[in-house]
Amino acid sequence: MTMLSTTRLPLLRHGGPDDLFALHDGRPVTVRAYLAAVRDLARRLPDGAYLLNLCGDRLGFAVGLGAALLRRQICLHPPNDTPATLRQLEESYPGLICLTDAGATYPGMTCIEALPPGGLDSLAGSPFDADLAFPADQVAAIAFTSGSTGRPMPQVKSWGTLVRSVHGAGTALEIADLGPAGLVGTVPHQHMYGLESVILLALQHGLVLHGGRPLFPADIAASLADLPGRRILVTTPVHLQALLADGTALPPLDFILCATAPLAPQLAIDAEARLGAPLHEIYGCSETGQVAVRRTSATAEWLCIDGIRLRQDEQGTWASGDFLDGETLLADVIELKSDTRFILHGRSADQVNIAGKRSSLAFLNHHLNSVEGVMDGVIFMPREGESGTTRLAALVVAPDLTAETLLARLRERIDPIFLPRPLRFVDALPRNPTGKLPREALLRMLDDSRPD
Repeated sequence: MTMLSTTRLPLLRHGGPDDLFALHDGRPVTVRAYLAAVRDLARRLPDGAYLLNLCGDRLGFAVGLGAALLRRQICLHPPNDTPATLRQLEESYPGLICLTDAGATYPGMTCIEALPPGGLDSLAGSPFDADLAFPADQVAAIAFTSGSTGRPMPQVKSWGTLVRSVHGAGTALEIADLGPAGLVGTVPHQHMYGLESVILLALQHGLVLHGGRPLFPADIAASLADLPGRRILVTTPVHLQALLADGTALPPLDFILCATAPLAPQLAIDAEARLGAPLHEIYGCSETGQVAVRRTSATAEWLCIDGIRLRQDEQGTWASGDFLDGETLLADVIELKSDTRFILHGRSADQVNIAGKRSSLAFLNHHLNSVEGVMDGVIFMPREGESGTTRLAALVVAPDLTAETLLARLRERIDPIFLPRPLRFVDALPRNPTGKLPREALLRMLDDSRPD
């Protein structure tokens, strides 16, 4: 569906200029102060088509998003800020401007600090603009796939696509019932999940954004304690599992949102029991944004957010909707119950066929990580050997197990044809900030862990 350029959608939907917009370094930031910072940055930005938003600070990132929209500059949200990734972006998007936290620099790049050098107090008395809105068809961002199955690919997102996706998800999750709740996220906002479910969820649903990005349980607890009212935690299965294993007591929670990897039902049940809040999952991808939601402890079925429809043909499952640009082929094995309800069986790339027997990597990894003594582990398909023989490999964090013991326990759970060989023990898996395991990182670790 083509959106008319005359349709304008607001940057944020808080009640008034003195509403609390964010907590930043322990200090309250009002809607008025946020919009003043957006206007200030828009004045300071040099001309250029692309803005590389590398702010780790949530408030700085949100200010950069608003300023870029105001200047009609397109925000780039890379999967990481490694030198190799930055070189690729410079080659693909000449003249890009790098937006940073205070004091951060990237050699050879034009860098601008997102927040005013004199602090937000320096903008006191700035005029209030209550009607900051942008055309629905304005290109707002270029997100990149995570690279978990190969090279990250760019995904162009209009402002209308982002806003309508976030409104659909918010409606399905009944976020309005939480009022002006505070939101703490453990995920990076450059990733589509973090962009939509942390930054944009707060902007478009009148929530209070916590400016930090805590990772360790004690830091998550401290960030939640900063918030004065109801609390939302946006996280991933990996972070959630670490939080429960640590046992750190958290302030009362009202809502937990999880995504980026399949969440085991038992983990969802344990999280709800321990943390005292309903836990919902979001299903989506960089190509489509948010597609569906479910409460994992209650059902295996996913419900599409309003406006999304699914259909299947011989190629797979296609998603379409009033805020998607045409149809998108999903990279997952899906069992349709209707055009809006489905059961997810794992990624298409996860399906393995060895000696005529079929399984999925998600199924195999579930059983690997269910073995007592396995702290973390992954079974995956390595590079094909010279013989062309298909064998699975595994990297496992299990300091108290031997290979013989682990394989014996796996043999009780899965068909022996899928037992991983090689099986290598490592100190930690190469997870990225969202908890995913990029394939190239797994292959490098497998090569590096070869016996001498």
